[in-house]
Amino acid sequence: MRIQERMETLTRSERQLVSVLLQDYPVAGLGSITELARQAGVSTPTVIRTARKLGFDGFPDMQGAIREEIAAQIKEPISRRDAGRANASDQHTLNLFADAVSSNIRNTLQRLSPEAFDAVVSILADPKRHVYLAGGRITRSNADYLFNHLQIIRANVTLLSQSPNVWPQYLLDMDENTVLVLFDIRRYETDLLKLAKLARDRKCTIVLFTDQWGSPISRLADHVFHALVEAPSSWDSTIAIMLIVEALIADIQAARWEESKGRIEDLEAMFSATKLFRNLN
Repeated sequence: MRIQERMETLTRSERQLVSVLLQDYPVAGLGSITELARQAGVSTPTVIRTARKLGFDGFPDMQGAIREEIAAQIKEPISRRDAGRANASDQHTLNLFADAVSSNIRNTLQRLSPEAFDAVVSILADPKRHVYLAGGRITRSNADYLFNHLQIIRANVTLLSQSPNVWPQYLLDMDENTVLVLFDIRRYETDLLKLAKLARDRKCTIVLFTDQWGSPISRLADHVFHALVEAPSSWDSTIAIMLIVEALIADIQAARWEESKGRIEDLEAMFSATKLFRNLN
């Protein structure tokens, strides 16, 4: 996250270093300074200068932050709950959650690029692109929510089966005109990473929703939305992710209003014919 926020301040050699760091993150950042410099083809002073530009006191300080980040990523739900209870105040749980979620939303929006958001709206609204969606054990509900709305707004939208065993069958129809939307937050799921790698091989455009640390899929994705997810609970909160999702839905519908209007009218007629919903008139 810090790298993304300060990328524009880096020189060409510093960006080269950052690129190498991200390609093999976090392993590349945990070795010696000379090894990282060698891999990036830059000098050791460049590594030190880059670390300081990113807000660290130096390379050792940056390595310490990487180690802390790894520890935070792999925390299991029980240990996260114990840590939360240890830091808990006398506030009611509702207030604690409200404070945490408000902070997550605020900080997520501060880091979100409007240009990147608009770019994703454009590709998801493009009728020539088939959209596929998938999420993990926790984030499948986020993928399902976006799918449910996109399916009403436009044609050619597919939610992948819960079973990774059949994903290759979907991949058969994916190509350079395909958009694959993935949701993956800690503890990152290897099946989703494998799916992303296969989709990349087929030249698909990949859109990723992830947490503040970044799923390994980030290295393969064309567009990445980072959302803060920590909450005073054993479980992470996806409310900040849902904020981005709902804003995307609104803009995609606006971009395809004439088509979506007709689809909604047809859908309502079917609801009426099947009496699926109670008539309150």
